[in-house]
Amino acid sequence: MTNSIYILIIAAVLDYLIGDPWDWPHPVQVMGWVISLLTKFFLQLCQNSLTQRLAGILLGIILIIGSGLVGFLIIQIARWVHPLLGIAIDSILLASCFAGKSLRTAAVAVLQPLIVGDLEKARQILSNYVGRDTQNLSQAEILRAVLETVAENATDGVTAPLFYAIVGVFVPVVGPTSLALAYKASSTLDSMVGYREAPYTYLGWFCARLEDCLTWLPCRLTVVTLALLSGKPMYLWRICHRDAINDPSPNSGWSECAYAAFLGVQLGGTNWYRGVAKYKPLLGDAIYSITATSIQNALQLTRYCFLLWLGIAIAILLILPNR
Repeated sequence: MTNSIYILIIAAVLDYLIGDPWDWPHPVQVMGWVISLLTKFFLQLCQNSLTQRLAGILLGIILIIGSGLVGFLIIQIARWVHPLLGIAIDSILLASCFAGKSLRTAAVAVLQPLIVGDLEKARQILSNYVGRDTQNLSQAEILRAVLETVAENATDGVTAPLFYAIVGVFVPVVGPTSLALAYKASSTLDSMVGYREAPYTYLGWFCARLEDCLTWLPCRLTVVTLALLSGKPMYLWRICHRDAINDPSPNSGWSECAYAAFLGVQLGGTNWYRGVAKYKPLLGDAIYSITATSIQNALQLTRYCFLLWLGIAIAILLILPNR
C-alpha cells in the first residue's frame, strides 16, 4: 500500500510538470500501432457484418487485456532488477495515462495566437486537436471548440484513468498502472475505430460500447465532484439532467454540460465535419460568453477534481492497515 501511495504521487507530479514529451515513446503510440495493424488485418479477413463484429470483440480483448498485462510484466521485471526501478517504471507508465499537462498545453497553444488576433494560426493549431472543420471558424467558435475539448477530455483523459488507477490499488496483484493502461487502451480503441461510419461500423461497435460502459461511472463521479465544488450542486445537477440527456453520447454530454453549468456558458451547436453540418444539443445556459478565462478556469477545475480524488485515495490508503 505504501508503494502505491508513492506511485500515485510521483505519477501525478510527473504529469503536472512534464506531461507527454513529443520525442519520447508513449504507450498510447504503441497501442495505436497495434490497433492499426490488427484493424487492417481484420478488415481484409472479415467481409460481412457478423464476422466484423466478432473481430471487433477480439480486437478489444487483445488490446485491453494485452495492454494491462504487458504493463504488469514490465513493472514486475523492473522490480526484479531493483525495487526502486520498479517504482520509477510504475510511476512513469502511470503518468503516461494522465493527460492533464497535454490538455493544458493543447488549449494554451490555440489560445496564444487567438489572444493576439491571429485567427488563421489558431484555426490551424486547433485542427490538430479536433475532428471538426476549422478553416472558417470565428473567434467565438474557436473558443467553444477549445472549451468543449477540455471539458470532454477531462473525463476520459484525466479523471477516468485516475479512477481506474485507484481501483487497481485495491485489487490484489493488479496494481494501479495495469488497470489504468487497460482503460487507456479502451479509450484509444474508441478514438480510432469507435465510429458508426464505414469501414468501422461493425468492427468498432464493441470497442465503442465498452468504452462508454467503462467511462460511465468515472464520468458521473466527475459531474458529482464538479457539482460539489460549484457550491450549487442541485443547480448543476438539474442543468445536466435537462441538457446532457439530449446528447447522443452517454458520457461526453454529461462532462461538457457539467463544465458549462459550472462556468455559466453554453456549449454545443452546429459543427462542420468534412463539409457536412452536424448539430449538437445545446448544453448549459449562455449566462456569460466563452472567453480564454473560461478555458483556464475549466483547466483549473479539472486539476481540482484530480487532486481531490488523489487526496481521498491517499487518505484511505493511509487509514487502511498495511497488508
